Amino acid sequence: MVVEYSDLIENVITAYKCRKLTCPFKTDVPMKDYTSFKIGGPVSLMFYPATITELTDILAILQDNEITPLILGRGTNLLVDDKPLNLVVINTLQLKNIAIGDNKTSGQVELIADSGVGLNALATFAYNNGLTGLEFAFGIPGTLGGSIKMNAGAYGSEMGDVVDTTTFISKNTQLKTVKGSSHRFGYRSSCFSDSDDIISSAKLLLKKADIAYIKAKMDDLTYKRQISQPLDLPSAGSVFKRPSHGYATELVERAGLKGYTVGGAQISKKHAGFIVNLGNASFSDVMTVITHAQEEVSKLFNVNLEMEIKIIS
Repeated sequence: MVVEYSDLIENVITAYKCRKLTCPFKTDVPMKDYTSFKIGGPVSLMFYPATITELTDILAILQDNEITPLILGRGTNLLVDDKPLNLVVINTLQLKNIAIGDNKTSGQVELIADSGVGLNALATFAYNNGLTGLEFAFGIPGTLGGSIKMNAGAYGSEMGDVVDTTTFISKNTQLKTVKGSSHRFGYRSSCFSDSDDIISSAKLLLKKADIAYIKAKMDDLTYKRQISQPLDLPSAGSVFKRPSHGYATELVERAGLKGYTVGGAQISKKHAGFIVNLGNASFSDVMTVITHAQEEVSKLFNVNLEMEIKIIS
């Protein structure tokens, strides 16, 4: 018997009420309000857990109904279809605890944080406590969980440089950990990249440093972003991964595509690696721009541009 998705959602809500859970949720939630692109249609259900226990309880109910949720942080690496989506979303932004760990050996200090902590908040916390190593993350708009999953980085540094241990919830809703090289960090990838495992928290190893030194590095990187990136318009950051030879931004620019516009979507005139929403861009507008850029770069330079952003449709 085929079960309608709407019936599955009713089953989830009924189970939630029967277990007397307190994790907030909403139905028919517009994803455009939760993505940095400001694009996306309504999803069936969104949960907002504030503790790991709440997160695990919700995941158990979803597993019972054979539903794989979309794990959402700040939505900074997503392009979501405009149409209504049969999708359950777990919004992690209330998972935001940060603390200094007890183990302070070998000149390193542990920083322990939940997956929903924003990288700006994390880098600021490190700065306030005289810890260096996260300056590159100040200005990256995502969360800790998402940044570990894709090994986010900037200006020569990446999350794999500082992450020591990651705690995650496996498919059978058990808490497990992965440590060190077992993360398999690579360029914009980790052991979580193609996994249904859900990151719940992580331990980072940072070093003590003079606060003035940390502040100077953060200020320098902030200035570099401000002069080179279109921070005044909605986007999802770098659209394409770096190819094996050259840089995606350079190839797009050499193809003469800076400023290329379809509807409300435009390859930024300031940074050819960004596609920006001029105010009314649709999912189709952005996808058309992406496809055109890929085709032109392939035709002119024989390079296939792989998307860094994730498509939800």
